[in-house]
Amino acid sequence: MDLPFRDELALMPDLRHRLRQLRWFRATFRGSAKVVSDTFGVRFEIDEAKLTRAFLDWVEIMEAQKRFAAIDRADFIVFAAGLVLRELIKQAPAREISGLTQLIETETNAGTLEIVRFWPEGYLYTNYCVSVISAIHEQEFGTAPGIDKCADDLRTWWSYRENVTEMPAYAVAFLDRFLGAEPNWITPDRAQSRQAMQRALGSTRASDALRQL
Repeated sequence: MDLPFRDELALMPDLRHRLRQLRWFRATFRGSAKVVSDTFGVRFEIDEAKLTRAFLDWVEIMEAQKRFAAIDRADFIVFAAGLVLRELIKQAPAREISGLTQLIETETNAGTLEIVRFWPEGYLYTNYCVSVISAIHEQEFGTAPGIDKCADDLRTWWSYRENVTEMPAYAVAFLDRFLGAEPNWITPDRAQSRQAMQRALGSTRASDALRQL
């Protein structure tokens, strides 16, 4: 999965905190949609009311679990982005309106074009969230998580779309899978159930830190 919007995001100071503000969330999502449109030729209509609802619901859910950021901040960033993805899929603020019959094809993007053609809105939501993770990790840790080859596999996207349609929380698990982590398929939207959090909580220091929050 190419991330053409990542570099633009990475130039924004203190990206992690800015994205907790509605105006920055809306602006960066629209910027991501424009980049996807310019890259592939597909055009989207954005429903601002639905986008705002996705943001507000995400903030409420994330705030209830933000104490886990103190246990493993790097993993919590991925988890928080997974919750964003869940809410974007639930609220569906973007709608493809043109371009699928005349996508921009290059020598290297044939596989991605299949995914964009299959599920343009899902590709937009996922690419945005992966770009955010990558940019924040680069800012805060100097490196970005790798992207698994399954992120370019149309068969995985068939399963992804089918599963999140039935249970939007699976978006968190699929995002983990795209980043090469072992997903939690049982309770994917619970931070304490994540493998990284479980490993961290296995240490006395992390457990004591959680009890103090």
